[in-house]
Amino acid sequence: METTPVAPSPAEPSTAPTAHDGRRRPRALIAGLAAGAVLGTSALAFGGGVLVGGTQAADIAGQSTTSATDPSTGTTDQIPPGTQDDGEVSPWGSGGQGPGSQAPGSGSGSSQGTTTASEDQQAGLAYIRTEVSYDQGEAAGTGMVLSSDGEILTNHHVVEGATAIEVEIAATGQTYSAEVVGYDAVTDVALLQLDDASGLDTVTPDTTDPVEVGDEVTGVGNAGGSEQPSAASGTVTGLEESIDVADQTGGGSEQLTGLIEVDADIVSGDSGGPLYDADDEVVGMNTAASSGSADITGYAIPIGTALEIVSQIQSGEESGTVQIGATPFLGVTLATQSSVRPGRGGWSQSDPYGSGSEQPEGVAVQGVVDGSAAEEAGITGGDAITAIDGTAVGTASALSEAIAQHEVGDRMTVTWTDTDGQSHSAEVTLGEGPVG
Repeated sequence: METTPVAPSPAEPSTAPTAHDGRRRPRALIAGLAAGAVLGTSALAFGGGVLVGGTQAADIAGQSTTSATDPSTGTTDQIPPGTQDDGEVSPWGSGGQGPGSQAPGSGSGSSQGTTTASEDQQAGLAYIRTEVSYDQGEAAGTGMVLSSDGEILTNHHVVEGATAIEVEIAATGQTYSAEVVGYDAVTDVALLQLDDASGLDTVTPDTTDPVEVGDEVTGVGNAGGSEQPSAASGTVTGLEESIDVADQTGGGSEQLTGLIEVDADIVSGDSGGPLYDADDEVVGMNTAASSGSADITGYAIPIGTALEIVSQIQSGEESGTVQIGATPFLGVTLATQSSVRPGRGGWSQSDPYGSGSEQPEGVAVQGVVDGSAAEEAGITGGDAITAIDGTAVGTASALSEAIAQHEVGDRMTVTWTDTDGQSHSAEVTLGEGPVG
């Protein structure tokens, strides 16, 4: 049975969620659009060089329900990173049995609770802190050190939307800045590289002995963003599981398949952390869990699956859903409805034609990011972007797709109409944007 998430209820045990079908939309279609940080009454969504304004944030940098900051009802969702700002973020995701999978565990197996991770389990463990939406929010998650010079494996949703990433090595307390080498949003895998790192201890993956139902496992991570190495013990209760989570753009759901199901108490902030076997070798990467304070069911990406994506990223060649490098960024905030047009004093839905002039084509600009290519070009809130490199754009997705065809540092020609109806054109150099 597949499942769909709703807002979580931490005071109650998990219940059976409703079936829902959907797949994550690739960057080629939406250019990496994703929900932004919790900002109170408004939010930003990140795209291929644009930010899309919104009225309801999902949750900080996590693959979450659309109401994850209001834990009043619900069952399951994918684990978001633990929040480090003034709000609690629910840890829960959708989980269930996908087509052709084995029968899922009851979720009431032999979970042994949470303790402090052992010294061996802390080897290669990393705490990930992200700045989201240009210092408008923060989030925390977990990663695994893959190489002594600082390659870090984590979930894509841990770093999605990040504009700055800092990584602390759990065992030593050393802190590094990090860059995203590449990611696969469909499998929820990302590879980071620490700046100027060397001599780091690494995790030990087990890719030879397949995990089996009944195996003892331990999920280790940065539970709750506390930066204390927690260990949640349990057993494997299912294999080849499928879960659906809410698409952060609000346009559908996203599905993860082939997951390991466990009854360990995996929680917010554990995303990207190791799932250890009885020999303290990594068999999976913590990714999702059911809601509620009792009978928690966790989900992990098999380590072999994650390392296959890492190998593709390391090759430096984009293929399929694997994206390499930084996101090119124009730096405009778009109105949530592209049909909004400029009136006498700016964009007006109630008076879309302003003083009666002909309605212009283009994508409504709500504002621009300080220091961005858009600001340097002279684009301001109230303008409408009409073309990229001479090709007309009329929707946010079309604009994002056009920008996504470029790389950071590329020159690109932008054409726009101001609030007086005057057309302008400028060549800009694309900067580096939030992680797609």
